[in-house]
Amino acid sequence: MLLAIPLGSGCTSPRYLANRKIRENPLAGTLKLVGFKGPQISERTWSTLTRFGLDDQYTSDHNKCFVSIRKTINANPDPELVYALSELSYVEGKKAERSGNLTDALSHYGVALTNSYDYLFSDDLQTTRNAFDPQFRSACDLYNESLEDTLRILCSEHHIEPGSTYTIKTPGREFVVRTEMHGKWKPEEFDRYEFVSDFDIQTLRNRHTTYGLGVPLIAVRKTFSKDNPKERFYPDGLSYAVSAMMRCVPSRDNTRPGESPTCVLEFFDPLQANQIEIANQWVPLETDLTTPLAFYLDSPEFRKRNQATEGLLDPDGSQQRRGIYMLEPYDPNRIPVLMVHGLWSSPLTWMDMFNDLRSFPEIRERYQFWFYLYPTGQPFWISAAQLRSDLLATRKAFDAGHRDHAIDQMVLVGHSMGGLVSRMQTMESGDDFWNIVSDKPSEKLKGSDQDRVKLVSTLFFQPNQSVRRVITIGTPHRGSDFANDYTRWLARKFIKLPQMFVSTGQRLTRENPGFFRDTELLTTANAIDSLSPESPIFPVMMRAKKSENVKFHNIVGVIEKPGIFASRTSRGDGVVEYESAHMEDVESELVVDSEHTTIHMTGKTIFEVRRVLLEHLRQLDAEDRVAIRQNAEAYRAHAASPDRADDTSVESVEMITR
Repeated sequence: MLLAIPLGSGCTSPRYLANRKIRENPLAGTLKLVGFKGPQISERTWSTLTRFGLDDQYTSDHNKCFVSIRKTINANPDPELVYALSELSYVEGKKAERSGNLTDALSHYGVALTNSYDYLFSDDLQTTRNAFDPQFRSACDLYNESLEDTLRILCSEHHIEPGSTYTIKTPGREFVVRTEMHGKWKPEEFDRYEFVSDFDIQTLRNRHTTYGLGVPLIAVRKTFSKDNPKERFYPDGLSYAVSAMMRCVPSRDNTRPGESPTCVLEFFDPLQANQIEIANQWVPLETDLTTPLAFYLDSPEFRKRNQATEGLLDPDGSQQRRGIYMLEPYDPNRIPVLMVHGLWSSPLTWMDMFNDLRSFPEIRERYQFWFYLYPTGQPFWISAAQLRSDLLATRKAFDAGHRDHAIDQMVLVGHSMGGLVSRMQTMESGDDFWNIVSDKPSEKLKGSDQDRVKLVSTLFFQPNQSVRRVITIGTPHRGSDFANDYTRWLARKFIKLPQMFVSTGQRLTRENPGFFRDTELLTTANAIDSLSPESPIFPVMMRAKKSENVKFHNIVGVIEKPGIFASRTSRGDGVVEYESAHMEDVESELVVDSEHTTIHMTGKTIFEVRRVLLEHLRQLDAEDRVAIRQNAEAYRAHAASPDRADDTSVESVEMITR
């Protein structure tokens, strides 16, 4: 990793999505939607027409056939006929759309939508429909695909906005569609919607979906003014996962003559809800969490921001992009998990872990994921100081009053050098870090207030009280031998240190002759220098006092069968030796057979992070139960007191605190 510094000035970003030539549609096979003779109805629907004596009528005039089917259904509701009408209408809608008649297509899709909805939820079919029949899932597919085709036509004719109401006129009927948003977004937050079925995942290892009802969408967020302090935490081009549902009026409704039936088009956040209540039953939503993430990673806005090489070679130029970023709306009730990347890297390196972790309902219900982007070419203690500042700015923007208790249960996850940056958030510096650079009191340091504050704040610090747990992955806790004389020389040739850092160090050195032990740490040290095993900071970090409220976990990479070009003299992940990565002050340590650059992407590591996050929840929930029990005991003691001022009974207190 370090030896590759001079080989190129940039990294080619992988493609995360590819456009499908033909959209994904589970009905494509059974209805021959893409065949030369298609679309065609299924054999089972054709058998239903034959059984009811409607096959000849359908062949000669499908519109008259539809009227006959409706009359039969009204007289005697039959799930086979309801399903047949839905499928027949969908096929006719496809034919109309192929011929360019979108009005007729919309009308047919509306019939398919309402009748598939009837098949699934109508009280008239409650005793006759069979959820174990494959036709039941086919009815779900008909509902989903007819809704998607309806939305595609509506989006082509209107700019669909949640909160608005639209009137849809077809030759046979007029519908009123009311739109609603369910989530932490604002209705006006989105610029446009894309359909998940138009895209194919390319790079992310796993695609996380759930099967049910609804149309998975990609909601592309608008770019808002950065005057709002919260907007700086949301990157441009961000896209969210959304599932659209339509609550339909039954085809045999009680709408008064002249009154247009109303349907409700609802947009759900699958991170907040993966099932909804329809007709007094819980129905799972059809969701896709991965494709919207891949859509954002493939966007020009993300590609422009994700410049890992610039962060390494030009830390000064990449400072403006430094900061904490959120890929989902801030939630005051969910615990932040902040992911901190390593050397020559970016938040992109976390996307497989992020994608997999939030696929677990128990994780996404209680946690929100944040990402830290920072210039990796500068010494890691500079990045640690900046992270302290950026965490403070995040708290000020979203919870200035310190009312959101979830933030105070924060978990940091750091890979490689990011693990060092993360652990430094939990340390109390005392005088030890200052003593690395000088044996004289900091009060005697001469220079401008601004220069002195920059240096002193980097070397004097307290633990961040919001951090409760830290997970380090492939972290060189005692430095890495890859930071040797040769790589350090190369780094100084190619890495352009932040001008502010260099000039501050030079001014203080010039104004304080003989004050500092090692002026290189202030003027020429870069990230590679900072990772050298000879760096004086590692012994100080190892013995530094840690916050008593923080628990540590460690994941170490050890390649069991190194390649023929790998070093066989040391045991480790190819960059960090086991002796450097191993830690004693941890609650748990897991050894993973993996190389350094991919250890945090392996399934074993991701599952271990999930285990630690669940352990964190169990501990917090246990603490809450203890607090409730203590409150209950206090109330009971108060209630039992002879001179108590109220008549609250012990029984009522137990009910309240239970």
